[in-house]
Amino acid sequence: MLGKDYDTQACSIARTLEIVGERWTLLVVRDALQGKKRFEEFQASLGIARNVLAKRLDTLVEHGVMERVPYSERPLRHEYRLTEAGRELRVPLIGLLRWGERHVHDADAPHVRVSHRDCGGDVVAELRCTECGASPTPREVEVERRSPGAVPA
Repeated sequence: MLGKDYDTQACSIARTLEIVGERWTLLVVRDALQGKKRFEEFQASLGIARNVLAKRLDTLVEHGVMERVPYSERPLRHEYRLTEAGRELRVPLIGLLRWGERHVHDADAPHVRVSHRDCGGDVVAELRCTECGASPTPREVEVERRSPGAVPA
């Protein structure tokens, strides 16, 4: 794992990976986006060790990706709900899904269709210019470092 000192790692990607970069974490988020909320549902779906799942959920709650909400008082039980920040992870997850289908997909596994419930159209994650609406190629994208505290584009 990356260190916690970002004096030399002034990078939003590095900071993000500290929260969601562990191998199980995005799978927990994926399952939450598909409607799972309870510890037992995540554990059964993923086959993850209970102590590992507990740690991943604690990290997601600590960083505001999920919230713990009681659903039973006797005994006290909680479910985990995505926050707005957690729901925003749909975009990179759809991007990872499509990338995996193109580059590491198992030929025997089915592709996943992500569709818009209202109209049935396919949902995609793509880069788009806010000025002209173009979908730039990697060669057409420019990355610049901005000063600390600058508002992200």
